[in-house]
Amino acid sequence: MGAWQPLPDDLPSEVRHFVEQLRQLKDRTGLSLVALGARTAYSKSSWQRYLNATQPPPRQAVVALCRVAGIDKDEAERFGVRWELAVQAWPKPVTVPEKPEGAVPAVGGAEVEGEEYEDDPTLPWWDAPPKTSGPPSRRLLMVAVVLAVLLVLGVVIGAVALG
Repeated sequence: MGAWQPLPDDLPSEVRHFVEQLRQLKDRTGLSLVALGARTAYSKSSWQRYLNATQPPPRQAVVALCRVAGIDKDEAERFGVRWELAVQAWPKPVTVPEKPEGAVPAVGGAEVEGEEYEDDPTLPWWDAPPKTSGPPSRRLLMVAVVLAVLLVLGVVIGAVALG
């Protein structure tokens, strides 16, 4: 443990302090990144990004690490405060500027567009709102229909099985 790659020199102090504390907490668990990923909802590669300060971790990842490390409620709350300070100071990724009018397209006619950083560090991917969605009533109707079909199927199978 403790053989971490050095953090970038230009990292804000809040981020540096938070990541160092997160690394110490991870080391305290005695788990490898693979084992940590198996015990949380975040993969080994996600933990590598979080612990090397290339991406801010979602709040739930920090909560999961605190749970796995078995820390008490007060210390977990302190990690939550450190997380908030770090996320506010976290450097935003550099985006590719928009192409000026009249610029020549990339080879093969494909256009290269810059992407803004859209990840909400407070939400893991399964809690994030869908990118495109229909009206809520349509989604709700679809869920209701699927549940009704499953209920009918369960009743039919139960009736056949019980005779």
